Amino acid sequence: MGRSERVYGLHAVRALLMHHAARVRRVLLARSREDQRTGALEQLARAAHVTVERVAADVLVRLVGEGVHQGVVAEIEPLPAWREEQLLEAVAAARDPLLLALDGVQDPHNLGACLRTADACGVLAVVVPRDRSAPLNATARKVAAGAAETTPVATVTNLARTLKLLKDAGLWIVGADASAEKPAAEVELTGPRVLVMGAEGLGLRELTRRHCDWLVRLPNLGAVESLNVSVATGMMLYEALRQRRPEGHARQ
Repeated sequence: MGRSERVYGLHAVRALLMHHAARVRRVLLARSREDQRTGALEQLARAAHVTVERVAADVLVRLVGEGVHQGVVAEIEPLPAWREEQLLEAVAAARDPLLLALDGVQDPHNLGACLRTADACGVLAVVVPRDRSAPLNATARKVAAGAAETTPVATVTNLARTLKLLKDAGLWIVGADASAEKPAAEVELTGPRVLVMGAEGLGLRELTRRHCDWLVRLPNLGAVESLNVSVATGMMLYEALRQRRPEGHARQ
């Protein structure tokens, strides 16, 4: 049996039990939780033949720290990270793939939020560099609310090289930059695309920018110069989703 990861929180554990119960090794529930939601979760786990243990609340705190575990922790077999080769194979097999690349996002909360939105918008995979990137830890998985187990994360050694390989495979690279001239709504986001988001505060690295076919900005009418990266990612992905729907299209 391989390594295990911990997922905590009612919503995240419920999503796993509903869609990927075979990867859940056991569920730990706080003895103090006897409410309807916890009872339903326990029934779901037992129906899937997953071991359920009732433990003291401080046991859960020792396992996941001070995170808001909501009285439930699951030990799971994690979804393996994709290698660059697997990413390229999946792209070749997909029709009009949409990828999300995160250039140095280091906050696990932001990574989890990006994964959750990527799942909602039909993203094929999220691409992150091996170094200078948030780990896909319990915090990220909690925020992702199950999306970390449904949306593959491709961990690559050199993001710039991977972007070049994706361009060679027929994908267009669209980078988000607050100083770009073109609004995102005026660039075609249908077809094979990679949306690239920069790090918190720093934005896209120069080498990453050079591999972008377009740089686009999001509308901002306020005094704050930039948006939180997970909020900006959501706006970019939903703009792509809007255009990909039959009634949506970019203005020319």
